[in-house]
Amino acid sequence: MASFIAMRFLACIVFVLCSATAYAQLSATFYNTSCPNLLSTVQAAVKQAVANEKRMGASLLRLHFHDCFVNGCDGSVLLDDSSSITGEKTAVPNNNSARGFDVIDTIKSQVEGVCSGVVSCADIVAIAARDSVV
Repeated sequence: MASFIAMRFLACIVFVLCSATAYAQLSATFYNTSCPNLLSTVQAAVKQAVANEKRMGASLLRLHFHDCFVNGCDGSVLLDDSSSITGEKTAVPNNNSARGFDVIDTIKSQVEGVCSGVVSCADIVAIAARDSVV
């Protein structure tokens, strides 16, 4: 009897958690009020990077893929090595393979100039990837 109640309680918890996340929606207008110049800033930087090197568009798209591949699109591909971890930049699958980190760093600096502390690195990588192929 106790295990039936515990299982029922667990099922209710799972249901509540799943239904709460079911309403989460992505929005192309998420930064319209908090960082209205975000998209134009990223687009201009990507356009300049691709003009400087034609392959950079494909590289930014690939960088986004590598970011999303393992545990979701979290910006972890941008992590540098530290004394305690090997960052994803130099991890075996990315080392001498993934590129465009300097472009993302430039974009992040420009975005911080127009709206400091608002936009995540993961979002910058995603927007740059989108703008690199459009």
